[in-house]
Amino acid sequence: MQEIIQRIQELKTANNAVILAHNYVRGEVQDIADFVGDSLALSIQAKKVQAPVIVFCGVRFMAETAKILSPDSEVLLPAPDAGCPMADMADPKEVIKYREAHPEAVFVAYVNTTAAVKALVDICCTSANADKVLRTIPADREVLFLPDQNLGANTAAKLGRKLALWPGFCPTHNRIHPDEVRRIKAQYPNAKLLVHPECLPAVVELADAALSTGGMVKYVKESDAQEFIIGTENGILHQLALQNPDKRLYPLEPLPTCPNMKKVTLENLLHALETHETKVELPKELMDRARLPIERMLEIA
Repeated sequence: MQEIIQRIQELKTANNAVILAHNYVRGEVQDIADFVGDSLALSIQAKKVQAPVIVFCGVRFMAETAKILSPDSEVLLPAPDAGCPMADMADPKEVIKYREAHPEAVFVAYVNTTAAVKALVDICCTSANADKVLRTIPADREVLFLPDQNLGANTAAKLGRKLALWPGFCPTHNRIHPDEVRRIKAQYPNAKLLVHPECLPAVVELADAALSTGGMVKYVKESDAQEFIIGTENGILHQLALQNPDKRLYPLEPLPTCPNMKKVTLENLLHALETHETKVELPKELMDRARLPIERMLEIA
């Protein structure tokens, strides 16, 4: 293992590469990254770094976003088959049909979408800034929120606003059931319950806070509480434990796990740097169109 880590460091230096990692990937991958964060933080970092090589440790839509924001960089995705089922639930052809049927609607796309869908919408958002993005849209405008119906419903409830919701969801978060949340709350009555807004609205209603992974890191670090129940993909526990060694963290059972995030390993990260075979390639015209809604989001964020 140490030999792999040393070789990655050598190749990173030789390639003048930057390694970005999402909070959900394996702990050992987070440890070797230059920057670890949620989708919003990684989007900002991808635009900021201006590195000739970006190794994106996450799933495909994230690496696509990095390529869109840094078109002159070579973006490597260590696990090329690491997709996102939620992103795949918004088919570009169906999005076009909806736009044709609702020409006056504002299309807001969660960043968890393919580049092809981003190119069709008006503005993007993340779980960290969905409420900020929606507040910029006049209340009398029809809004289609896609692809996550849970994030859309939770944000709509927070803002007291009606949204048209695409029938998509994150399978990992959607499996978190209110009954299991109640059980663990009863087991640890003094713990703060933090959940991701991709969870079912019935789960969010039970939580002390519904936050992006970056928001969870900030909340736990700044809170006076000593115990926390973490209702999101288990990879975040690594960062939380690193930054809060004296606080107690309780994961849900069964442990929420994204199989695609876990496809990124030190071995395929090394392979990506050695061979450069896993480059993310997108047509320039598509990137130019997809960049606009992302940049509109970043201006707000």
